[in-house]
Amino acid sequence: MKLVTFSHKQHSRLGAVIGDQIIDFSVHPALPTSLLEFFDADIEIHRRMQEIIQRGVTHYVLSDVQLQAPIPRPGKYLGVSLNYADHILETGKEKPLYPSFFNKQSSAIIGHLTPIQKPRVSDKLDYEGELAFIIGKRCKYVPAQEAHKVIAGFTIANDVSVRDWQQHSATMTIGKSFDTCGPLGPWLVTSDEIKNPHALSIKTWVDDELRQHGNTHNMLFNCYELIAYLSQAMTLEPGDVITTGTPAGVGVSMNPRGYLTAGQTVRVEIEQLGELTNPIILEP
Repeated sequence: MKLVTFSHKQHSRLGAVIGDQIIDFSVHPALPTSLLEFFDADIEIHRRMQEIIQRGVTHYVLSDVQLQAPIPRPGKYLGVSLNYADHILETGKEKPLYPSFFNKQSSAIIGHLTPIQKPRVSDKLDYEGELAFIIGKRCKYVPAQEAHKVIAGFTIANDVSVRDWQQHSATMTIGKSFDTCGPLGPWLVTSDEIKNPHALSIKTWVDDELRQHGNTHNMLFNCYELIAYLSQAMTLEPGDVITTGTPAGVGVSMNPRGYLTAGQTVRVEIEQLGELTNPIILEP
């Protein structure tokens, strides 16, 4: 399923995307109204949702609704840095021995087509196109070979970073957590639809310029290894968002620097997942 969180007439809803149409599950009694409810639902509920999708009766056109992030306020948003060899090379840093995680605060999260605000306090706004996955089951001490079972699905992330503020702290969290610096979406593709998350093309455009072109098979630590590592330290819970690092081509590594400015548009495309697009505006 391709599941979308959207708002219509100021009410948040859960739907399924078919082409450029949306099926609204809220019009069907006893079905989930959010992804968190979907994660908690039993097999019978999932079967009913699949039957409704197969009927193909849609309720909205995608362009007529506002898409939210699949999980607008996750309990955890954990990003991993330096997870692609070509990105490590362009930063001049050493290959990490372990996955290097940072927190991105959930107040930064926005959805598809929502503007990214260039902050008043910095001109060093940068993009990072990334594969993200969302945890669907509460889990701890998950072996890598079993980790696929706890992933509810995959989505696209743009780990927007304020580079000078990122350097204010070794954790990088403050430079990763400015308001609107967490685009996520446009929807969640359930894990059964993605046969191999480690063979997906990633591309990032700024306006019409292709800035990043990588593939998830180049991750140092794959999705399952990241879960195995994290779950030794903390319980992972439904709705937790984990991003998997970015390939080479970020703005800070360009000469001259390729930082984002108001009036530009960033578009991240991941094979089988679609496109996440956000315009850049000045912070009001």
